[in-house]
Amino acid sequence: MNAVTPELLRRFDVPGPRYTSYPTADRFVEAFGPDEYVLALQQRRLGSAAKAAPLSLYVHIPFCESLCYYCACNKIITRHPERADVYLRYLSREIDLHMAHCAPGQAVSQLHIGGGSPTFLSDGGLQELMGMLRRSFTLVPGGEYSIEIDPRTVDAGRLARLAEMGFNRLSFGVQDFDPEVQKAVHRVQPAEQVFALMQEARRLGFESINVDLIYGLPRQTPESFDRTLAQVGELRPDRIALYAYAHLPERFKPQRRIVAAELPMASAKVSMLSRSLNAFREAGYVYVGMDHFALPGDALAVAKRQGRLHRNFQGYSTQPDCDLIGLGVSAIGRVGATYSQNAKTLDEYYDFINQGRLPVVRGLALTRDDLVRRSVIMALMCQGEVLFEPMEQSWLIDFRRYFAAEMEVLEGMAEQGLVTVGDDGISVTGMGWFFVRGVAMVFDRYLQADRNRVRFSRII
Repeated sequence: MNAVTPELLRRFDVPGPRYTSYPTADRFVEAFGPDEYVLALQQRRLGSAAKAAPLSLYVHIPFCESLCYYCACNKIITRHPERADVYLRYLSREIDLHMAHCAPGQAVSQLHIGGGSPTFLSDGGLQELMGMLRRSFTLVPGGEYSIEIDPRTVDAGRLARLAEMGFNRLSFGVQDFDPEVQKAVHRVQPAEQVFALMQEARRLGFESINVDLIYGLPRQTPESFDRTLAQVGELRPDRIALYAYAHLPERFKPQRRIVAAELPMASAKVSMLSRSLNAFREAGYVYVGMDHFALPGDALAVAKRQGRLHRNFQGYSTQPDCDLIGLGVSAIGRVGATYSQNAKTLDEYYDFINQGRLPVVRGLALTRDDLVRRSVIMALMCQGEVLFEPMEQSWLIDFRRYFAAEMEVLEGMAEQGLVTVGDDGISVTGMGWFFVRGVAMVFDRYLQADRNRVRFSRII
C-alpha cells in the first residue's frame, strides 16, 4: 500500500463501472421484458444447472423512515408501516409467479436482504418474508444469509430475533461517526449505539459483520475522517466497505439538500482514501478488492487467498458463480446468459403483478462477445489475473489477436507498474489491485465505444 501515492490516486480519479455485472446495468434495454425472462427461467429449469448449482436470492425492501441526503438507492420515505404489509403480499405473489417457471425447492446458498432499510419491516414482517422464501426455496446449511441494518432501527432484542430467523451475516450502515457530518447528511446515530450493537451481534455468534463507510461527505476533513477510522479500528468489524461519495444531484433528488460548498475538495478526498488504506493496513485488514477490506480470518479474505473470490450484484462473494433471482421493486437478477431488472416504482411493480406477470421492465440477453469479455473482466476483478490458454480453450479464440487493441493499452499500464503482461497471461500487480476497475475498463467494449462516463462513480 505504501506505493499507492496521492499522485497515483489523482491520476486514476476518473469515473468507471463497478462491474458487479458485465455488461453493466446501464446497458439493459426495454426490449427484454417478462416474456424473455420467463424463457430464461424455463431454460434453466430444463437444463442441468437447476439441479447442480444453488441459487442466489436478493430481496429489495425499499422503505426508510427518514431520508439520508447522500443516498442514491431506490427507496421510499414513509412513516406508515402498513405500506410494508401491502408490499409483502406482492412479494409473495412475485415468488409464486417465479415458482410457475422454476423447479420448486431449489437450493439457495446465498440470500441478501437490501434496501432501503430492510429493518423498516417489523419482526413479524421479517418472519413472514423468511417464511415465504422457505416455502418456495431450500436455504442450505452453511449458506450466506445477510441483511442490511440501520442501527437506528434495531436493538439487542431485534438482533437476537434476526439470528433466530437464520441470518448469519449483518451489514451496518455507519458512513461516518463525526456528529457534524451526520447532521449534514441527516443521519444522526451515536457511535456508542453502533458499538453496543456490534458487541451484542458478536455475542449472538453472527459469522461476519460488515461496516459501510463513505468518504467525501459534506463537512468531512482528512482529520475528522481519521477519527472515524480510529473508532472503526476499535470496533474491529470483520469486513469494511469504503465507498467514495458521488455527488450527482441532477440524478438523485435527495442530494440536492446537501450544501455543495461543504463538500471536501478533490485533494482532501484523495487524502482521505490514502489515509484510509494505511489505517486499515495497520489495523491488520486485507485489501480484498475495490472498496472491500476484511480481517485475515474472514471468509472473504480466505477466498481471495485461495483464488475462490467471485463477484455479483451484491459485490464480492465467496459463493460460486451462480444464477441470481432478484425479488421486489428495482431488483436485478441474472439467469443463464441474461440480466433482468424489475420495475422501479411501486405502482408499476404492483400493476405487473396484478396482471399476473413478472415485473421485469428491462434486461439484456448477452452476446458471445459479452460472455467472453465478462469472463476476462471477472477474472481480473476477482483473481487479479487472466491466463491466456484456459481463456482460449474455453472460448476458442486467439487471445492476443481478439484483444489486440486492449493489449496495446495494457502495455502502457505495465509501464506504470499496474499490470504485468507475460507469455502466459496478464497479472494485476499489488499496486494495480487498488486500480483494478481501471484495468477492467480496458476490456469494456461498450465503454470504449461510449466515452461518456459521467453516469459512473469514480474508480477510487
